[in-house]
Amino acid sequence: MNAELTVLADPQALAQYAAHWLTERALAAAGAFTIALSGGSTPRLLYTILAAPPLAERFPWARAQLFWGDERCVPHDDPASNYRMTREALLAKVPIPAANVHPMPTDGDPADAAARYQRSLQDHYGAKVLSADRPLFDVVLLGLGENGHTASLFPATPALDEFSAWVVAVTSGVPQPRLTLTYPAIASSREVVFLVAGAAKRGVLAAVRAGDPSLPASQVTSAGQVRFFAA
Repeated sequence: MNAELTVLADPQALAQYAAHWLTERALAAAGAFTIALSGGSTPRLLYTILAAPPLAERFPWARAQLFWGDERCVPHDDPASNYRMTREALLAKVPIPAANVHPMPTDGDPADAAARYQRSLQDHYGAKVLSADRPLFDVVLLGLGENGHTASLFPATPALDEFSAWVVAVTSGVPQPRLTLTYPAIASSREVVFLVAGAAKRGVLAAVRAGDPSLPASQVTSAGQVRFFAA
């Protein structure tokens, strides 16, 4: 994998670095700044830092368009919801317009919910086909599981073989149904950033960076740059 690695001292330093990095990227963007958010403990730290001074005042919230990389099919007020975590850590504390926040739908049939979210992304993008020279996202934030999964792209699941849809339902091999962006949707990005914290993930991080084909995260690409922020 042709990716840049930045190593930080600990999870707090990683979140601080990522928050400042993301803010500078957003400020440098000419227009709308579109992000695919991630769930997890390290992103929560990142969002908490973004929601506090000095970054809360510097970040261009009016130009930010927030989407999600994956979500569990649970109500948005469920403790397991990535949207709820982001709302509590970030959205409720910053002046982002409600119209700029695009949570994944989690009601009804998961396949239908995936199709609805794909339509939302297409409406934002202004086309139904991704163009190589016009990324869907400015930044995609991703985590990394100890089994090599990222977003809700888990080993040996059909989502890994989907290269047409932008969003799919994951209903097998997981405790509860989920929605996830697919490889082509993630790849339609100016930058992909993996946030990886903890000694337990050092081995899988090394394997992903070495391109182990059995690990879903190894297959992630970007139209621009893939980065790893690790602690």
